[in-house]
Amino acid sequence: MTSSSVVVMRNVAAAYGRHVAMRDVSLRLERGEFLGVIGPNGAGKTTLLTVLNGLGRMVAGSAEVLGLPVTSSTARSLRRRIGYVAQLQEYDPLLPMTVRESVVTGCYGRLGLLRRVPGSAYDQADELMELVGLSGLEQRPLGHLSGGERQRAAIARALIQEPEMLLLDEPTASLDWQAQRGILSLIRDVHRRFGLTSLMVTHDLNTLPEICTRIACMKDGRVVGIGTPEEISDPDLLSRLYGTSIRVLEHDGRTHLLY
Repeated sequence: MTSSSVVVMRNVAAAYGRHVAMRDVSLRLERGEFLGVIGPNGAGKTTLLTVLNGLGRMVAGSAEVLGLPVTSSTARSLRRRIGYVAQLQEYDPLLPMTVRESVVTGCYGRLGLLRRVPGSAYDQADELMELVGLSGLEQRPLGHLSGGERQRAAIARALIQEPEMLLLDEPTASLDWQAQRGILSLIRDVHRRFGLTSLMVTHDLNTLPEICTRIACMKDGRVVGIGTPEEISDPDLLSRLYGTSIRVLEHDGRTHLLY
């Protein structure tokens, strides 16, 4: 691994039980890069994130993340240095947890479970809530937030861990268009502000932020193409990837897929 490489995967395969969900994946991600990963459902995108986060079960190949080999013995150390934002989560409106408390739970990734959370963490949570656009909602029950607000809280919860790398698993799924645009703008801003290396997976190229430096295409558990956004925005390549006819429209500096 070179000094600027944050991720190096060599012919990695990963499995759930007997099901091989990802195979023969080789990938390199440089420090400060923003990689988008697209592909149809079941392509292995989320499995890729679990491997990088030290949670996936590799059955072949090798991977290094943030200078460490990905093994069972390094998984906990890696997760302390990696922020993770999952798909939109539903919460019971009666859940007795405020937005502020939920953001502070992100500290446990760095401190460890059952450790006392320092008072400074609450000040940090307030600063991050203002940054992500949730100022004034600190004491609102988490289950009373809109979908877009819950994702903003999830991003703040990942950032309070002070990560070096940010993994995002379809963070705009199930959001309306206005909320999607707000979350993509926020992801772009935090990537730049905190100098992160970021990787975001989605089934929809339209929901990738415009700051992606490269885009990887996954299908049937394999990386079948990787390149700049301009190189990936090829109708024939995308039509083969998704198994349906796709047209590419350029409008206002952004690429949109029509299918």
